[in-house]
Amino acid sequence: MSHTAQPGRPLLLGHRGQRHTRRIFRSPAKVLPPDNTLAAFELSMQRGCDGFEFDVRYTHDRRGVICHDPDYAGFNVASSKYESLRAASARPERRHTEEQMPCLDDVLLRFADRAYLDIEVKIPGFEEEIVEEIRQRRPQRFVVSSFLPPVLRRFHELDPTLPLGYVCKDRKLLGQWRDLPVSVVIPHTKLVSDALVRECHAEQKQVFVWTVNRESEMRRLGMWGVDAIISDDTELLVKVFGSQRD
Repeated sequence: MSHTAQPGRPLLLGHRGQRHTRRIFRSPAKVLPPDNTLAAFELSMQRGCDGFEFDVRYTHDRRGVICHDPDYAGFNVASSKYESLRAASARPERRHTEEQMPCLDDVLLRFADRAYLDIEVKIPGFEEEIVEEIRQRRPQRFVVSSFLPPVLRRFHELDPTLPLGYVCKDRKLLGQWRDLPVSVVIPHTKLVSDALVRECHAEQKQVFVWTVNRESEMRRLGMWGVDAIISDDTELLVKVFGSQRD
């Protein structure tokens, strides 16, 4: 079954909700929330996206936190306790709770019934915890994605019904999608071609593309029939394809 919100329209997903890039700031007055926060996720939904992609790492006390890099505010995420990271995220410029580091449960609790969730797992070893959280919160539309084939295989062992996605930025590794238990192929935009989209669809795989920030790329991928586009620029993305509410 297709995950697209409307016939002929790809899913529109915010990259880390709404990612900061220099190009996105169209005026000096533009203020965006930090990426990978509840505020960023909410902004992508308010703008009309169908959902968002976000990154999950685990702390020393085995809490799933939403963080892209292995280090955060001078702390190594894997060797730090959750409360230490949470306190570090409460900096003066992040005055509001929604702009501080959330945990996986925060995101699932708030968005499980109204957003498509691309849950990107950055590290191995916590697959059982993630499966359990998903079973408890039961998100309606989601994929669990990763660059790491062993992580995807472990998820499949734990729950063969789990929708999985293979993320890839290296052309030499892209072909691994054919041997993985995934329903979604998630290549970087530089790796995508019309032929790849057609091959994946012929094998009953969906194609999500990241990170797409130019209107010309968005329109080309839409013509090729990709199933989702992940962008830093959610404002432009919705302008090109229309809101989920249109």
